[in-house]
Amino acid sequence: SAGSRSPPRPGAPARPQQPLSVPWPAGRVDCPSLSCPAFVSPSGTQGCICVELCVLHHPHAAFLSTLPQDIRNTVGNIPMEWYQDFPHIGYDLEGKKIYKPIRNKDELDKFLEKMENPDYWRTVQDKMTGADIKLTDEQVDLVHRLQKGQFGDVHFDPYEPAIDFFSHEVMIHPVTNRPADKRSFIPSLIEKEKVSKLVHAIKMGWIKPRKPKEDTPTYYDLWAHEDPNSILGRHKMHVPAPKMKLPGHEESYNPPPEYLPSEEEKLAWEQQEPAERKLNFVPRQYRCLRAVPAYSRFIHERFERCLDLYLCPRQRKMRVNVDPEDLIPKLPKPRDLQPFPTTQALVYRGHSSLVRCLSICPGGQWLVSGSDDCTVRFWEVSTARCMKTLPLAGVVKSISWNPNPTICLVAIAVEQSVLLVNPSLGDKLLYGATDQLLESYVAPEEERVQPVQWVAATTEEHGKGIRLVVQHSRPVKQVTWHGKGDYFASVLADNSNMQVLIHQTSKRWSQNPFRKSKGLVQCVLFHPIRPYFFVATQRYVRVYNLLKQELTKKLMTNCKWVSSMAIHPGGDNIICGSYDSKLAWFDLDLSTRPYQLLRHHKKALRSVAFHKHYPLFASGSDDGSVIVCHGMVYNDLLQNPLLVPVKVLKGHALTWDLGVLDVLFHPTQPWVFSSGADGTVRLFT
Repeated sequence: SAGSRSPPRPGAPARPQQPLSVPWPAGRVDCPSLSCPAFVSPSGTQGCICVELCVLHHPHAAFLSTLPQDIRNTVGNIPMEWYQDFPHIGYDLEGKKIYKPIRNKDELDKFLEKMENPDYWRTVQDKMTGADIKLTDEQVDLVHRLQKGQFGDVHFDPYEPAIDFFSHEVMIHPVTNRPADKRSFIPSLIEKEKVSKLVHAIKMGWIKPRKPKEDTPTYYDLWAHEDPNSILGRHKMHVPAPKMKLPGHEESYNPPPEYLPSEEEKLAWEQQEPAERKLNFVPRQYRCLRAVPAYSRFIHERFERCLDLYLCPRQRKMRVNVDPEDLIPKLPKPRDLQPFPTTQALVYRGHSSLVRCLSICPGGQWLVSGSDDCTVRFWEVSTARCMKTLPLAGVVKSISWNPNPTICLVAIAVEQSVLLVNPSLGDKLLYGATDQLLESYVAPEEERVQPVQWVAATTEEHGKGIRLVVQHSRPVKQVTWHGKGDYFASVLADNSNMQVLIHQTSKRWSQNPFRKSKGLVQCVLFHPIRPYFFVATQRYVRVYNLLKQELTKKLMTNCKWVSSMAIHPGGDNIICGSYDSKLAWFDLDLSTRPYQLLRHHKKALRSVAFHKHYPLFASGSDDGSVIVCHGMVYNDLLQNPLLVPVKVLKGHALTWDLGVLDVLFHPTQPWVFSSGADGTVRLFT
């Protein structure tokens, strides 16, 4: 190597290191950076003698010697991976560091260069300097010839006639088989001296003969040095095979008489199933040990024993001692979650049959209830006084007070109609402005085809408070208002695509939003903030975008039959009650499956409700109870809702196996109303 060669003495001529049968290069000079002889070729190219010697010995030395030698990096023939953790890649002729490019090219840079650079295909990277080198035409031709398996030199002729060194003519002097030297016949003095030294060492005992190898194999314990306490110990969880049961007196060749069965016992043993027998053989008595025959089931039992030994997974199961209290989630105490309704404050009596539905005005002063006795009653919340009774032509299935505080209007579902009633309670200016708003309607010039008929109330109905009648083709089972108070939706007891209708009060216009039926619709709901519409069928809740007119989500309730639905005021969580005693809480941002299923009730759930301001939700069931739960929804989207049942409210008597039919929260106070099959409405505060 160049680094191991000693430098020449100052002033002394360099000793020529002449290669075999190769003349010394013309114009030799000393290498400027390394302490080794260098040369200057006739074409002016500089190079170290160590490199040039290799070139001169190459089969195509004449061609390769014409290539310019790049000696900018002087690290020599070493792996360039040694420099991968350094900012430089080597040293130049002056001993200065050659730094790597500042920025390595990623895949995007390589792709852009491939697309934009026309010489990309002939550009290679020099690993010694990290620079990109554009190949010349001669170098590209050389690469193509080498890829085809041709010689690098264009002018080299591999088929030129060979020189016949060994001719048929006998020559005087041999070419290869020359006579042996004289020293080949004289004993070597050096070897004689070596042998005498070895003989002396053996005599002195310094050199001992090798011991013969032992042919006996060596056995050793493979796991002797393994730590038995290590977690990854190979045999830590191993359980030894169970030992076989030792034979008893009944297996003796001469058992005591009490072990020998009678004929009845033998017959009973033969009639039993093999798995039910206490013994898998019949005890017998032999005269002596020589008279005992060979056991017929010996091979079979040995085979079963082998199967048990290698098929049975013998592994020690680590039993984890867990405190049962640690498995129960740590929930806050109910007294820390106050306020919530705890006691029954008022009972609203007056209905003679079961009370199906409740609704309350936005201010919280008036309560309206609908019953199977074909009446609607308006109550004052604080005194339980019935302010007004409205007799109707049929059973009241659903009732909903307009959520807009500037409009005094109640929608009542009775048989095949939805009645819009002005109860005329409270502020006279408020319900007077509602009548003026309804009377200011101007009918369009052309009548439009609608799925329902809007009919103005007669004089007799107007005196009762009825202002508009929306007549449907099928019985109406639910009515619900939009948050702005202009639109309301109705659900029909039908199996066609006309189950859900959306109505606009100001324009007296109705439309059917769905082309085909997706199942039996149980209830519908408007989103409190966004333009979403929730449609609950028996097993699914579909969320539709009213602006885009498309299905947004389909929630899997994991219930057999959905009965009711309520949405959180924030709009990101809904709860569904079902007839199979489940309450499903959905987090709309989390999943389409329930975040939690609550099974606190023993019978079917009839109604669920959210409070508008407090973190409370309630459910009413046929078991006659109302369960109030604390449901805190956090602003942090990474924190799950906290659901804690806080109170079970009882008071309704079971009638016809029906309990609580509807629950409703007060809009401002932490109070809850419940209506039951016993014909009463109760307020819990």
